[in-house]
Amino acid sequence: MKTVIISNRLPVKIIEENNEYTFIPSEGGLATGLGDVYKSGNSIWVGWPGIEVPEERQEEVIQKLGELNLYPVFLTQEEINLYYEGFSNEVLWPVFHYLVTYAHYEQSYWDCYKSVNDKFAKSAMKVLNRSDKIWIQDYQLLLLPGILREKLPNSTIGFFQHIPFPSYEIFRLIPWREELLNGLIGADLIGFHTYDDVRHFISTATRLLPVNSSSNVLNSNERQIVIEAFPMGIDFEKFSSLSTTEAVKQEIRDFSNGKEDMKIILSIDRLDYSKGILERLKALELLLQVHPEYIGKIELFMIVVPSRDTVPQYHELREQIDQFVGNLNARYRSMDWIPVNYFYRSFPIEVLSALYASADICLVTPMRDGMNLVSKEYVASRNEEDGVLILSEMAGASKELTDALVVNPNNLGDIMEAIVTALKMPQEEQQTRMKAMRAIVEKFNVKHWVNNFILRLNEVKDSQKSLQTKHAVNSVNEIIAAKYAETKNRVLFLDYDGTLVDFTGNIDDASPDDELYDLIENLTLDPANTVVIISGRRNETLEKWFGHLKVDMIAEHGAWQKAQGDKWNCLPLLTDQWKGEIRSLLETYTDRTPGSFIEEKSYSLVWHYRKAEEGLGELRANEIVSHMKILAADKGLQLMPGNKVIEFKNIEVNKGKAALNWLYNKQPDFIIALGDDHTDEDIFRALPNDAITVKVGNNLSEAKYYLNDFKEVRQLLWSLVKEEFVERD
Repeated sequence: MKTVIISNRLPVKIIEENNEYTFIPSEGGLATGLGDVYKSGNSIWVGWPGIEVPEERQEEVIQKLGELNLYPVFLTQEEINLYYEGFSNEVLWPVFHYLVTYAHYEQSYWDCYKSVNDKFAKSAMKVLNRSDKIWIQDYQLLLLPGILREKLPNSTIGFFQHIPFPSYEIFRLIPWREELLNGLIGADLIGFHTYDDVRHFISTATRLLPVNSSSNVLNSNERQIVIEAFPMGIDFEKFSSLSTTEAVKQEIRDFSNGKEDMKIILSIDRLDYSKGILERLKALELLLQVHPEYIGKIELFMIVVPSRDTVPQYHELREQIDQFVGNLNARYRSMDWIPVNYFYRSFPIEVLSALYASADICLVTPMRDGMNLVSKEYVASRNEEDGVLILSEMAGASKELTDALVVNPNNLGDIMEAIVTALKMPQEEQQTRMKAMRAIVEKFNVKHWVNNFILRLNEVKDSQKSLQTKHAVNSVNEIIAAKYAETKNRVLFLDYDGTLVDFTGNIDDASPDDELYDLIENLTLDPANTVVIISGRRNETLEKWFGHLKVDMIAEHGAWQKAQGDKWNCLPLLTDQWKGEIRSLLETYTDRTPGSFIEEKSYSLVWHYRKAEEGLGELRANEIVSHMKILAADKGLQLMPGNKVIEFKNIEVNKGKAALNWLYNKQPDFIIALGDDHTDEDIFRALPNDAITVKVGNNLSEAKYYLNDFKEVRQLLWSLVKEEFVERD
């Protein structure tokens, strides 16, 4: 079993000189972090080599890259223009960074994005085996998990997104939104940098796709997809030890020469409109206006790494920065001082390390950023444990580096105040803050991030497998049917809503259909069977629906019982004195939640929110639970959250007790119980060990097995009846 990493770019640069290809390892954080994974054993990294390779030389490149455990996806210049520059960077990038006005929704971009994702899948299939772990990286390949899932249904697929994931309101602007989400949920584990991104993704997926979620797990077509936050780290050792090398020490000496009394502020970014570069310059201008005492005392070293400056927005941004820096320097400079040292170029890592080690303040204020590793690189380089990090709250890193001065990047006054605070910060406080941040960056380094993700991916796959073994169809069904055929005194406890029938928006619409009547009659034809319908429904409703059949009934979770041919009995000593107070409280919630309503039963009250707006109902349900839990306990009531309902009932009333009560003095040799709800867990717990318990819906349960929906329940019950006919013949 190997790990196959798939990303847009391979972790090498190809250079062509004199008709010869040479490969240089790239410096990127991802290449560093995943280096151990793809270089170890027979693992492999699949991606685009970075240049267009003519067809006659592709075999040569495959051979050479193979020696480095790399496998190429060959793309034409047109594909790069449409899939990468087009869809990835003119649709996904601006939308995911909340700059929707920059997005261009071109059909040709989308068509190419789809075909290139297919191309990546075809290349990956050449090196993939069934048992391999697949780890797909980033927003250029959102469709790939779904494509590979179709080709290898049982494979283990992880996906990690390195940029933010926007809220539902923003994401739904993309015309191809469902296709993108369907591609993503082909993965078993989807990772983001922050919990905010996790929340945005779950809320978006549950609103746009037919999937449901419980906490951070999505259920889709019998498969569970886990969504988690894995904040990415850096190679702490590398940055910490760089500043101790002779080359870097020399750079530091050269840099510091003549700047002994100067406070150095550092900012390093790629040219991008999401990085807040202009706002940062405006904050510095404001500082020089409001605090003229700092003129001649501080210098901003601003490095902007060139990026896509042929694209109009980037070109315009570059011009604005050039102009602003020129104006600011022209206004404030003196013979021997300049406020902004601006470099539009990239530097070797030794120079960056010297800058990190020398700067008193590092200014990282993106408008929106998945993680932002510059902030972590600065912290890792501060071996003296001094210096101040000013960090935008919109960068993922701000969730971890809470000892930085955290600012709103849109608030120029806020950034200016933070710079002043940093300039005045005593050494002792600097060290307290830096020490705490260094400990975090050191512990949660890039290897920790890789190991965490791979470990969680294995766990998710294991839990999926254990669920499959509990899925009560096929092999499990045969075990149940065999046991059924051997026994002579059977009891079947059947819940109603969500188990024998589907849920409906209107509770009165969920009456039994002809097939269900037929099924129950077939079950009761066998004298060895006793069918007990055990439901939260009112006794009058069950009487109306099933009174004519040969079944026993338990209504309102056990408050009422009726043996076949007998009359209804209610539990002794039950009171409904509590109802008035609870009902008036519930009415206040109903008034604030359109679509919700209260159902009254003889010994319980139920608040239904199936028809309420998605999200609002859940919010109110949580409010009810937290506000009324203690009141309910005081009154001897049980508060039961269920499937889009919350029920208040007497504590003595409970399906588990009702089932045990029914079983008293009876000695069945086969017990099966099926239910879909919180209330059915009481039965699963109460029944003897050899009973067969089946939960409808594949979330955590005390039950031994699960089925996905009421259709599978009926299938299982029909198979038992048919088994019986086979026996008789």
